[in-house]
Amino acid sequence: MLDNLRRYRILLASASPRRRELLAGLGLPFTVIRPEGVDETWPEGLSGAEIPQYIAHSKAEACRAGLQDDQLLITADTIVWLEGRVLGKPADEAEAREMLRALSGRTHQVFTGVCLTTTAQQRCFSAVSNVRFAPLGDAEIDYYVSHYHPLDKAGAYGIQEWIGMVGVEDIEGSYFNVMGLPVQRLYSELKQIT
Repeated sequence: MLDNLRRYRILLASASPRRRELLAGLGLPFTVIRPEGVDETWPEGLSGAEIPQYIAHSKAEACRAGLQDDQLLITADTIVWLEGRVLGKPADEAEAREMLRALSGRTHQVFTGVCLTTTAQQRCFSAVSNVRFAPLGDAEIDYYVSHYHPLDKAGAYGIQEWIGMVGVEDIEGSYFNVMGLPVQRLYSELKQIT
């Protein structure tokens, strides 16, 4: 599969263990690199899907100077978007609890921006999933925060963890996008790389 990529060594510029796991699921060999010195802020006026796509592009540009002709770079960023605002990674457990209370009983969007970059071309795209949470009680939120690791996740939750099993009522769009990488869309875009 993806014979068009045989000429490339694939680089994943990400610290996310979930992205590594999801990309590995495609059966492609890749090397993980860490983009250094990337400013993960965005210009005022961007919203929704524009934000993670801008950040994914910034990560790609930070690595582009060192890219070789036989390398394909994959960068991505994911945000949780609730009623017109970004819920990023919480600073502490108190903020994680606040975020989960805000998500409780509501529908939010998860946007992931992805850039595929070679020395000759760049393809950037985004994906969206709508996620509806059931109402969550304080005991459920406290249990999740104290037993899992919400501080390294946008919106303070991992859908693949306990909170996703008991709290997510409905998803419209890619489950894997909510984990951090829209794998089906990525596969489709990788087929277009020349």
